[in-house]
Order: sequence, then structure tokens, then C-alpha cells
Amino acid sequence: MKIICVGRNYAEHAQELKHEVPKEPIIFLKPKTALLQNNQPFYYPDFTEELHYECELVLRVSKNGKHIQEKFANRYYDRITVGIDFTARDLQRKLMEKGLPWEISKAFDNSTVVGDFIPITPQMDLQNLSFRLLKNEQVVQEGNTRDMLFSFDKIISYASRFFTLNIGDLIFTGTPAGVGPVEVGDYLEAYLGDQNLLSFQVL
Repeated sequence: MKIICVGRNYAEHAQELKHEVPKEPIIFLKPKTALLQNNQPFYYPDFTEELHYECELVLRVSKNGKHIQEKFANRYYDRITVGIDFTARDLQRKLMEKGLPWEISKAFDNSTVVGDFIPITPQMDLQNLSFRLLKNEQVVQEGNTRDMLFSFDKIISYASRFFTLNIGDLIFTGTPAGVGPVEVGDYLEAYLGDQNLLSFQVL
């Protein structure tokens, strides 16, 4: 199982971090050890002083595939949830300034938190899904798939040009504007529409 992530998939998020808006998906990977599930607590790592949340919709791959055409991509995922891509922003900034890989700022143990997956149904409008993140009961981040630069199907098609997709792979589809810091003691909750799919404590 691998975790495929998309960077800068919302224009306003790219702009808030002072990055160019991409013309094709920016893809990076995380190892299985980055995964944190079942509403387990997240322990603030000792190698960063600037840890940011990034709330995203997450797809679960349901079928093996390679070089998937975009028009067939919807056959390759069947469940969805909300997740958090934690980023050690201070580490990332230093590494990017030097032109170095920044995996340690994104792919560290437990950096990828996923909620409870729910089935994707024909009634869901995948082009108009709203989601939000609450920190200590206050909304801190909101997004909607209509604002994505690259749709779910575009992401699936593009990523499968480079990586064979396997059943159980997870795809983090990008975060909207509003990313920000977390501290020890914070309580995070994430919603897809009105469904609370994720809640956990930062310790």
C-alpha cells in the first residue's frame, strides 16, 4: 500500500504559500508508516516547531491499474474520507530553499491521518463535495471539489502514468486555502458534508 498525494490542487492554497499555480498535478508519495487511523492521537514530533494541518479529501483505490484513461478513472476508486496531511513547515521551507527533497517534512511517521471511509454512491456529486476542518470546535479550513484545479479522475489518470495503482492505495487530493499551525492539546475534527469522519487529539 502506498499513499499518493497531490500538492497545490487549489489555486488559493498555492497563492497563500506564495507558489506558482501548477499546470499539471504535483505528485509526491508517502510510505505506509506515515498512516495514522482509527482516531488515534497524534503525537507532536520533536523535530519541528511549526507543524501545519492540511485537510484533504482522500480516495481509496479499488482496482489495480496502469495508464488509466481519464474517462475510465471513476472505476478505480470506491470509497472516500477526509484526512490530514501534516507538514513540518519549518523543515519544508529550509529544504525547498536549498532545492533539496522535502520528504522528511511530509512523510514522517503518522503524518498522514485518515478518517472513516464511506462508500461513493451514485447520489454523490463528486464535482461539488464540501468538507471542513475544525480545531478546538472552530472552523479553520473549508473546501469544495468544484475549486480543485485537477479533478479526482484527472489525478487518477495522471498518477497512473507513473505509478501502478494497487487496491488499497490512498490518494490525498490536495488541500484548500486556510492551512495553519497546531499545538499540543489541540482537538481536530473533519467533516465531509455533515458527516464527521475524523476526530483526534494532538498530544
